[in-house]
Amino acid sequence: MVPSYSARRIDRGFHRWFVALRHASLAVIGALCAALPGARAQGIPASDHVLIVVFDGMRPDFVRPQYCPNLYSLATNGVFFRRNHCAYISTTIVNGTVLATGTHPGHNGILANSDFREELNSQTSVGSDILDTLRRADRISGGKYVAVDTVAELIQAAGHYTYIAGTKSVTLLQDRFLRRDDTEAHRKSVTLGRGLSLPRGATNQMVKVNEDKAFPRTETTPNIASDTWTTKALIHGLWTNGVPKYSLLWLSDPDKTQHAKGVGAPESLAAIEASDKNLGEVFKVLDQKGIREKTDVLVVSDHGFSSVPRGGDVPGALRLAGLNAQTKLENPEPGDVLVVEFGGSVLIYVIDRREDVIRQAATVLQGCDFTGVIFSRMEIEGTFSLSTVNYPTNGHGPDLVVAMRWMDDPNEFGAPGQMLATSGTRGTGAHGSLSRFEMNNTLVAAGPSFKRGFVSNTPSGNIDVAPTILHVLGINRPDWMDGRVLREALAGQGGPAPEVRERKLEASREIGFLRWNQYLRILEVEGVSYFSEGNGSLRLE
Repeated sequence: MVPSYSARRIDRGFHRWFVALRHASLAVIGALCAALPGARAQGIPASDHVLIVVFDGMRPDFVRPQYCPNLYSLATNGVFFRRNHCAYISTTIVNGTVLATGTHPGHNGILANSDFREELNSQTSVGSDILDTLRRADRISGGKYVAVDTVAELIQAAGHYTYIAGTKSVTLLQDRFLRRDDTEAHRKSVTLGRGLSLPRGATNQMVKVNEDKAFPRTETTPNIASDTWTTKALIHGLWTNGVPKYSLLWLSDPDKTQHAKGVGAPESLAAIEASDKNLGEVFKVLDQKGIREKTDVLVVSDHGFSSVPRGGDVPGALRLAGLNAQTKLENPEPGDVLVVEFGGSVLIYVIDRREDVIRQAATVLQGCDFTGVIFSRMEIEGTFSLSTVNYPTNGHGPDLVVAMRWMDDPNEFGAPGQMLATSGTRGTGAHGSLSRFEMNNTLVAAGPSFKRGFVSNTPSGNIDVAPTILHVLGINRPDWMDGRVLREALAGQGGPAPEVRERKLEASREIGFLRWNQYLRILEVEGVSYFSEGNGSLRLE
């Protein structure tokens, strides 16, 4: 039901009051936390600034001097996290939110790049990072589209402004302008995503430093013009006003190029080189300002990458079994199946959650050669619960999540790791599955807070970045964060490495004369779980 005009006015008034009260409380809490004795860890040199640079889709096995000398130098002189992991689903929007909040998707509410929310669109999914989605969902939820506060918002609550700039609009999830209160830290903070700035007036300065050219809307492979524009907007535009406690730069490559050309292709290697040159420009400005020795720089990727040998038609397989499965439902009825695809994974929503249809869909997919691992809202033989990967089993969310099958095989360029992507085309690249080539992603950290020349073999994850940033800035980590502080990598921290626990979950089911098997490998450190890989198979046994 659409609320009346008067009801909407009341809702907006309540929302403004709620946001003001929330930010006032956060400001008090942030100030108290920053003033607490020992808020900055004992034995760690002071860091005045933290900078996150995202190489979107960067695999750690490509951190080599011939491709990215700046990043390689940072890794060899700082900390290289050999066993870092992204969150599942291994896609940009999911991991962008995990990096921003230090929480699992089921905790922060951002489940996929596109999600089915009937209150926003009753026929199909909506893009999770589209500004219109953010604004409408925040108004509906009372400012809780992202259900917890982000690093940028927590730093602003502690009295410090932030600058965030991205070639992709995922950065809009890092700091939602509509949730801000009228404080100096909020007024000075700027968020840029794909040429769109919040506040709107900040765009003029970014255009000026880019030779009066607007953000390039035409994407190329490599995507040099767009990434260079965004880099200049941050370091020659926003940073002229001062370098804040926290900055983030999100580059679109090598992701953009690897999607089009494949992992290890000449164009993809050129894309890595282009991102590395932008990193070099960042270092030059930090040196010119005389603050590099007081700046912690973390380079991270949102996920890894796989090559695509062929595609898998999920809606088609379900339709062959008699189900009305579509990527858009024109006139949905109970039992219809909405399929939302992300290359390496698929979300399946059954209208009115018809249990018989959910079970039938799971059975069909267990018999398909492109299926890797199935997670279910309800108990179904041969599947794992959605809660296994920290997705909700009640309330909002899909009924089934399917990770596509992957292989170790190399592609034509010799890069290992292939995956049967949804609607995939041979020779392209994709991600989103539980392949170890996608779940193992890049994390490098260097600066006064971190050890020098250290390779960490302790499992870590994107979920740990947010709590670690707050820790080195002396802002107490909120109890609701799911990640941990990466103490084993911090300067002045001795002692043995944290204990690592490894588990392998398995599920199976007899389907006629065939047997379906699936597994999921989990690494645990200090109560935090990381998914290293998962896959499935259907065999004659």
